Amino acid sequence: MMIKWLGHLRTITKHRHQVIRNGFHCGIFLHCLKHDLSKMSPTEFFNSAKNYNGHHSPVYEERKTNDGFSYICQHHTRRNKHHWEYWTDFFMGRIVVHTMPWVYATEYVCDMLSASKTYDPKNFGPSTALDYFLARVDRYFMTEATKLYVTWCLTRYRDLGFKGLRKKDTKAKYAEIVAANPKVEFIDSLPEHVDLPPFALNSPHKRM
Repeated sequence: MMIKWLGHLRTITKHRHQVIRNGFHCGIFLHCLKHDLSKMSPTEFFNSAKNYNGHHSPVYEERKTNDGFSYICQHHTRRNKHHWEYWTDFFMGRIVVHTMPWVYATEYVCDMLSASKTYDPKNFGPSTALDYFLARVDRYFMTEATKLYVTWCLTRYRDLGFKGLRKKDTKAKYAEIVAANPKVEFIDSLPEHVDLPPFALNSPHKRM
């Protein structure tokens, strides 16, 4: 168990430091100093260490042994505003989603880039995070504005690296997208064209 604790601590520290470096390039360095601090809380740390794998999030390992439900994920996403799950609510049988504010949406981009590099460094490339996001975005409960902004950022990173994610550029694009889309959306179900995969918890590439 001690080996798992040390492995988990090493992984989350490496990931957090990478997010902070990414945040520096994106103009949110000070903001990212607070990134993922809840992972050090007893509720998250010990449960995550128990489910540590090293190749993907402990959330996935916990889901495998808990009928798909993750206490780690519930604790983490409800305390960290850079996760789209934080911006979801439930009312009268509907899912209510709020557009992520610029700083948290940008932190989410930094987080995705870091996670892609931390969990699979040998295969990480400019398009890795974008490919991962596009393969799953239709199953995420995000507003159209959030989807468009994150997609734009990850595409810019693929094409230009961090030079494409300068603060003045991302803020300008975010303002443009938000002005053209509703801030809050109501979701009754996933779009008809979205085919959900079988609920199988044995995919080796599942990260979250």
